[in-house]
Amino acid sequence: MARTTLNIDLNRVEGDLEFQVDLDGRTVVDARCVGTLFRGFEQLLIGRAPRDGLVITPRVCGICGTAHLYAAALALERLASLPVPPQATLIRNLCLMAENVQSDLRQSFLFFTPDLVHPRYASQPLFADIDRTFAPMQGHMVRTTLAASRKIVQLVALFGGQWPHSSYMLPGGVVRGANARDLIESQDIVDQSIAWYEAEVIGDTLETWLSLDSVDAFLAWLELPAHAASAIGLLTRFARAIGLHRTGGGSRHFLSSGAWHDPIRWQPPYGDPVSLLAAGIYDADRGLRDPFDPQQINEHVRHSWYRPYPGGRHPYIGETVPDYQPDTDRYTWAKAPRYGDRVVETGPLAELLVEGDPLLRALLASEGANTWLRQFARLRRTGLTLQLMRQQLNELARQIGSPHYLPPPDNAFSGGEGFGLVQAARGSLGHWIQVEDGHISRYQIVTPTAWNASPRDSAGQHGPWEQSVIGLELADPADPIEIGHVVRAHDPCLVCTVHFVGSGQRHRYGV
Repeated sequence: MARTTLNIDLNRVEGDLEFQVDLDGRTVVDARCVGTLFRGFEQLLIGRAPRDGLVITPRVCGICGTAHLYAAALALERLASLPVPPQATLIRNLCLMAENVQSDLRQSFLFFTPDLVHPRYASQPLFADIDRTFAPMQGHMVRTTLAASRKIVQLVALFGGQWPHSSYMLPGGVVRGANARDLIESQDIVDQSIAWYEAEVIGDTLETWLSLDSVDAFLAWLELPAHAASAIGLLTRFARAIGLHRTGGGSRHFLSSGAWHDPIRWQPPYGDPVSLLAAGIYDADRGLRDPFDPQQINEHVRHSWYRPYPGGRHPYIGETVPDYQPDTDRYTWAKAPRYGDRVVETGPLAELLVEGDPLLRALLASEGANTWLRQFARLRRTGLTLQLMRQQLNELARQIGSPHYLPPPDNAFSGGEGFGLVQAARGSLGHWIQVEDGHISRYQIVTPTAWNASPRDSAGQHGPWEQSVIGLELADPADPIEIGHVVRAHDPCLVCTVHFVGSGQRHRYGV
């Protein structure tokens, strides 16, 4: 049968992505994840003062500004081997947790579930419930999620003065410490968020939800009416009814650089990751976690519109020099990050697999990586994050009155190199900085979307999103909603990697 090519837009609110897929009949046999405009933040930073990155890099993304600020501050602290007061790390962690929770909620109920309210599914027994719950801008969960996600980021504004694009983290700490009123307000925000999550998302207590540790335990939990009617229960039952647990396999290796730094142990000389959730690479075939080594990170540009170089380069020797080459086999402004020679997926599923969540590991072993599981993992992580926020607030209460900032020496940033790694909402985010004579000589950013939306590398290996759609059967190539489900479950945010420019006619799945 003749091969055809589809161009598909998957834009919704922020983050722009074009997918090209080749079909043999109705089967996807090849895929290209296309980023359509060079942004150049790395080039913008060259020649600037090292601390300029604290103001500029949070503007990389309107959703993950806290994560970029955190990574930028960590890179400078590693460069100058600066100590960080525990109170500062606690405040940083709480703000990043709040940002991740709001992103996970909005992605789930504003970006992913609208695709379930599709005319193709009107004959499904649960469709009326799906429409009532998830219809764009009208469904019950959509409306309550807007309020809940606004509430949780008030915590960032409390400590950072604004959200997004805050600049309250400094090398050596944060601009101000917490007081008793901050704790009361923060605890109220977290308590309200947990109450909403328990009532609306899971229909159960946080403790019971997080104690589920096997496939059988989860399926038994799902049979109870209150759980089945919850947002995650309804999403699970419908997603599995339309087969989303059988699509979107993707990579078999999962990367987490370690979520949220330990406030006590995160101090110079900054060797192995010291985090509340583990760092590592989870190998699904072996069912084992390998240690995480940042030196294994490298970026390929063989199929990207950048000045060519052979193989992959570590960010300390990498470059981001645009070299647009139309009419070649290069097809995107995104690079291809790799861990050694491995294609890895990052994000909530990876984070929980690396940490050792028994339910997620059991589901992966039973059914493999899939579209439903990625979305399920995102909402599972939300519960764990809210639980950790309570714990971090308890720790912060014991740190009131302790230092929140240790000023760096005057010549701290005259030269050297450093990097910062955090787990942003979409996965592992890294900043690498090199300084010469008091000015930035190289700055490289590797975002979660760069990992997941990467093109083919020098060895011809597809990136995770491309892998996850190859082999997909489309019911109607003129209406390829299946591709939308798969890619949205990865939570695309191309604004971190590229920006949008219009192109010709294509299938559109944005609102």
